[in-house]
Amino acid sequence: MPRFSASVSALRSSAIRELMSLASRPDIISFAGGMPGNELFPVEAVEELLGGLDLKTKQAAFQYGPTPGLPSLLESLSGFLEQKGLPVQKNRLMITTGSQQGLSILAKAFVDPGDRVLTEYPCFIGAIAAFRSAGAEIRSIPVDNEGLDIAILQEEAARPDPAKFLYITPYFHNPAGILYSSERKQKLIETLQGRDIPLIEDDAYAGLWFHEEYRERLKPIKAIDPDGIDVCYMGSFSKILGPGLRLGWLLAPPAIYEKCELIKQSADACSPSFSQVIADAFIRSGRIGPYITSVRQEYRRRAACMTTALRNHLPEYVRWSEPRGGFYIWLTLPEGSDSTPILKLAIDGGAVFVTGNTFDPEGKRNNTMRLSYCNNTPEEIERGIPIIARAIRDVCG
Repeated sequence: MPRFSASVSALRSSAIRELMSLASRPDIISFAGGMPGNELFPVEAVEELLGGLDLKTKQAAFQYGPTPGLPSLLESLSGFLEQKGLPVQKNRLMITTGSQQGLSILAKAFVDPGDRVLTEYPCFIGAIAAFRSAGAEIRSIPVDNEGLDIAILQEEAARPDPAKFLYITPYFHNPAGILYSSERKQKLIETLQGRDIPLIEDDAYAGLWFHEEYRERLKPIKAIDPDGIDVCYMGSFSKILGPGLRLGWLLAPPAIYEKCELIKQSADACSPSFSQVIADAFIRSGRIGPYITSVRQEYRRRAACMTTALRNHLPEYVRWSEPRGGFYIWLTLPEGSDSTPILKLAIDGGAVFVTGNTFDPEGKRNNTMRLSYCNNTPEEIERGIPIIARAIRDVCG
């Protein structure tokens, strides 16, 4: 009988991965996956860029690279991040194999089995998995439409045994879809200053804002550069170029970076050079800005289609907020409801979503559900939302 480690025994299968197997069925409309639409990828532009590279660069794409990342990409990405006001020169930048690796690295850097870490509720499933794998005890703090519950965070910050870190996704949150207000971010900063609780700021969706009026909220806490807080800033090419590249980044204070580089070296030695060459060429060509603008407009169109469908078909007792950007809409059912039987009925009708307990570190709270509009055409959204609305009415009345 295999004797598995305690950390792997604590892991549970992701409902999202299980539901994705349904997406290949032609009779199923999937609102489960948080992945870009295949038809939106810049295939022709990448082919053109690759064809224009010199032989030396093409050869380097097939070779091992330095653990922190290819110098050319680190340089071009630094410029891209500095345009957002991030203090790149005061920190160290590392390329990671997707932002998921960044989470795993940071968990290994900070967490001993039994250590307490703070997250939001609901929380990105990838973060839950990474922190659990390191043996963390996860304390989740509820969010509302403006951000984290500051009163609960203040209670946690005042404890004599501080949590190892706080993990947040302030910009078009996965799964709740919220965008932190500037006021809530400032209160969060004031609460953490001098408390020896590092902040992990996950910013995978910030380029995908829908309305100009919200742009002032998008300034990262890392760009504010507050005194008395170690801020580790994470981002990804997955949502702004393509998840198949498996490229993310970590911008961290030097002392934290040094530990993270050692951990990455032992994990995979280096991220894919081929992907890094593509990302670097895309940035240097000047195409990344116009491309993000084009996909942002398309996601805004799909989000508007879904919000219209939800207004037309959902019962009034279902609570949700119109998305300001990103990929997701979070539905809240009446207290005591269970989204699992709703999912079963929806699948029978031809549509899938993700139940709320997937994003609960305790795996219990389940009167919620996540809908993703990013990988669906407006026609699919208009056909799929009535199926889910009928399932909600059949279960909840």
